[in-house]
Amino acid sequence: MRAPVLSYVGLGSNLGASAETILRAVEALDRLPSSAVRARSQLYRSAPVGASGPDYVNAVVALDTRLTAPDLLEELLRVELDFGRVRPYPNAPRTLDLDLLLYGYAHVQSSRLVVPHPRMHLRAFVLRPLAELAPDRVPAAWLSETAAQAVTLLTETACALPRSETRNSAGS
Repeated sequence: MRAPVLSYVGLGSNLGASAETILRAVEALDRLPSSAVRARSQLYRSAPVGASGPDYVNAVVALDTRLTAPDLLEELLRVELDFGRVRPYPNAPRTLDLDLLLYGYAHVQSSRLVVPHPRMHLRAFVLRPLAELAPDRVPAAWLSETAAQAVTLLTETACALPRSETRNSAGS
């Protein structure tokens, strides 16, 4: 059996009840095969990048998984579909967007997957929540370069999921 790999997944939503969608998506990620959510960042609000539409709610989760990076990507795409994700055009508003940001310290380059995520260093809505969970993986220079991007921390008065550890090891 493969050892768990600590991965980081970015979550975003700008259609419907976005904060609730993010929290439900974290629960769905915790149910992925051979995987367990270790922690969740706080929720953030940000404007869409390269498109118009409602603001996004964003977060990052730390996920222990025994899945390979390509298999994890397939599971993330399945979860997006389960949440009603459609892709009518690039950067379209979405019910749920899941991005595999980091897969351990692996570098993956294929036609379907690039890890580390190739644009995460340009996006404050990824870097700020990622820095909560893995400050050693977010260079200070990246945070400085994205400091002017408007990203607002949301208050979480009605959040059902704690941000602390939910399980200690990847599921079987």
